[in-house]
Amino acid sequence: MSQEVATLDQSSAYRLRLNTLIRLRWLAIIGQSAAVLAVAFGLGFPLPVGPCLALIACSAWLNLFLSFRYPATHRLVPKAAFGILAFDAVQLAGLLFMTGGLTNPFAVLMAVPVVISATSMPRSHTMLLGSIVVVATTLLAFFHLPIPWYPGTQLVMPLVFIAGVWMAVVSSIAFTSVYAYRVAEEARLLANALSATELVLQREQHLSALDGLAAAAAHELGTPLATIALVSKEMERALESDPRFREDVSLLRSQSERCREILKRLTNLSSEGEAHLARMPITSLVEEAVAPHREFGIELRLEAGDCEGPEPIGRRNPGVIYGLGNLVENAVDFARSVVVIRWAWSAEIVTVTVIDDGSGFSAEVLDRIGEPYLTRRSGPSSGGGLGLGLFIAKSLLDRSGAIVTFSNAPEPGKGAVVTVEWPRAEFVGSLPAG
Repeated sequence: MSQEVATLDQSSAYRLRLNTLIRLRWLAIIGQSAAVLAVAFGLGFPLPVGPCLALIACSAWLNLFLSFRYPATHRLVPKAAFGILAFDAVQLAGLLFMTGGLTNPFAVLMAVPVVISATSMPRSHTMLLGSIVVVATTLLAFFHLPIPWYPGTQLVMPLVFIAGVWMAVVSSIAFTSVYAYRVAEEARLLANALSATELVLQREQHLSALDGLAAAAAHELGTPLATIALVSKEMERALESDPRFREDVSLLRSQSERCREILKRLTNLSSEGEAHLARMPITSLVEEAVAPHREFGIELRLEAGDCEGPEPIGRRNPGVIYGLGNLVENAVDFARSVVVIRWAWSAEIVTVTVIDDGSGFSAEVLDRIGEPYLTRRSGPSSGGGLGLGLFIAKSLLDRSGAIVTFSNAPEPGKGAVVTVEWPRAEFVGSLPAG
């Protein structure tokens, strides 16, 4: 299942909705128009109003074209989104060129297209767009029309001020883009991990429902098979003296009886197994979770700990079985020779502990364990990863009411310890049926 999870479609996470860009551009168009009109007619500063409004009109025409050409729910592939954001950056650079370049206080808005790209596009596209914006910003530092100012005077900014603005814009592009990319990437990974968790749970529940489907199939097939058996018996009686069909009819009747016997056993198995499979003692739960991991060259040692009172019996929960199995699988991946699975219960709690004799968790891993983007315990390792699979396991166990804790053995380098603990009342009465 880990391979199925690993093949989740990542490209969909980088498909920006066109309607989002259209709405953002309308906001930019309104803001740019208001700024140009306020400076030209409100403050009375000399300004090339016509060319500025022409550039703004280009954005408006592009918005109208995209709105009529594509539906509101259309999602852009990364290349298309890159082209639109690159147009926005060049259009803004053109406006700044006609209004003072980097001496214009709105120059900081050059970082906006890159930040949008960082939240919704692959890293390579964002880096390319950032490079284009930095080049445009650098050109604006040297080539631009004078900044609009009071008629008859010209505002001249010192070179050190322009250099400071350039540094501020480039720094804003770099730091805000990296921050936005990291936040968006973690959100994407978390969303994919939660989707994978749901897929795993649905698969486990589907497998648990197969016995019910088998019983339903046996029930539905029983009537037509009974009819076939009755008709074949009548045919056998009628054709008993005819050597041409006697053997064929006899074979037909015997095979129909065989089918009925198979369906009868299937129905009995389902009815007998449903009651004891619907509820499982903790020992059986552990055995079922451990069983698939026995043939990997690592000794799996099952130990009962301190047990008080009768053994707790809970409802069979496919999510819990998968979660415990995943913890055992990770322990087997990193163990040197043995993995100990210990369970215990008391009047208040039910506990399952998985202990391996590997290198244990490093300090930095313990701080982040359970996140869907954590990949290894520590350094190079021949064992498996700890990311999405462990996140799924922890999510499923948390959903069942358990508390999952990760630690190392008391002696340094003596292995990792994972403890799953349920309140006994939660384990016995509140686990959802499989």
